[in-house]
Amino acid sequence: MSTKTLDQRIESNSDVLKGKPCIAGRRIAVEHIVVWHERLGISADEIAGEYDLELADVYAALAYYFSHRTEIDQSIREGKETVRQLRDQKPSLLEEKLGRSSASR
Repeated sequence: MSTKTLDQRIESNSDVLKGKPCIAGRRIAVEHIVVWHERLGISADEIAGEYDLELADVYAALAYYFSHRTEIDQSIREGKETVRQLRDQKPSLLEEKLGRSSASR
């Protein structure tokens, strides 16, 4: 039986999520794990169970985050800014139906 070492659990591939570090073989970015665990308070066990991950994968992602905190926090901020810009460009369908614009928020 082969076991993964810690450095085999996280990978970056330019063809997957624009090269963001991810759980090896999955499209789950380290920053996703960070947001779920650190910001939303979801336990590592719950994340592993919900996404069919090994618990070690979740902890490897968190360890990677704490070693690369500045870059990953910046990526999270950039993602939030992108979402904000998209919302400003196009109101939600509900807002359109109600005749409201994003400016009236």
